[in-house]
Amino acid sequence: MAGDIGTVIAAHGRHYLVQHGDTRLQCVTRGKKSDVAVGDIVTLKQTSPNQGVIESITERKTLLYRSDQYKSKLLAANLTQLFIVVATEPGFSDDLISRALVAAEAGGMAAHIVLNKVDVVELLPKVRERLALYADLGYPVHEVSAKSAPDAACATLMPLLTGQSTILIGQSGMGKSSLINLLVPDADIATREISAALDTGKHTTTFTRLYSVGKDTAIIDSPGFQEFGLYHLTEGMLERAFREFGPRLGNCRFYNCHHLNEPGCAVLAAVESGEIAAMRHALYQQLVHESSQKLY
Repeated sequence: MAGDIGTVIAAHGRHYLVQHGDTRLQCVTRGKKSDVAVGDIVTLKQTSPNQGVIESITERKTLLYRSDQYKSKLLAANLTQLFIVVATEPGFSDDLISRALVAAEAGGMAAHIVLNKVDVVELLPKVRERLALYADLGYPVHEVSAKSAPDAACATLMPLLTGQSTILIGQSGMGKSSLINLLVPDADIATREISAALDTGKHTTTFTRLYSVGKDTAIIDSPGFQEFGLYHLTEGMLERAFREFGPRLGNCRFYNCHHLNEPGCAVLAAVESGEIAAMRHALYQQLVHESSQKLY
């Protein structure tokens, strides 16, 4: 029957796994289209008991993707929030955190930072100091220890996840998998089933997948990555995606100020006075540069 609706719960190449009522369908798209993302609500045509064809993507509320100079990579659609997972050890990248925050702001999603492995107490003061920059901007920082205090971690995070569609992102080694296993009952089993359906075998960690937890709650796991390119964001989107720039926009001497080296720039004045962190402004400069290099 045509016109059926389903949710894409995993994607591998041009093959998609779609939750359709109580069944999971292995789906392909019509023609060569491959711009389907995990979390997309799609209309599909079932062609056999466990297979189907995706006919169309319904309108997305949000879309999160990474991009480099040449191409973009969809991460997930219809998200309401981003959980950026960092840890006391191994070291995490401030660049990745800030880029993820910019992506969330530009995409209309809330962002939270989850600090894992807080049981490594000797490293806590320094890490807290680094994360204070983001807390001061209004991004909540939640401290947990998935391994040593799993119940407390669940009690902290589950209320924030309920009724939301949340993607967990972070570099490898931050304990994201441990958190997913805590928050999603039988995540390992579900992953094996998804992998078998998509025939990805041992590549289980290289694709994004969605777990439904209760009626309106989705938790999306993404592969660990070190780079978060934002070449697709225009300069106008970028200046608005830095929260701390907001109060200063419109106060520069020139109405078309780029906030890079212009005289009378309110943003640069705030960097000078320490009200805006130099590291954040340096990232803004870098992102504006990347945006101008886009080739697609």
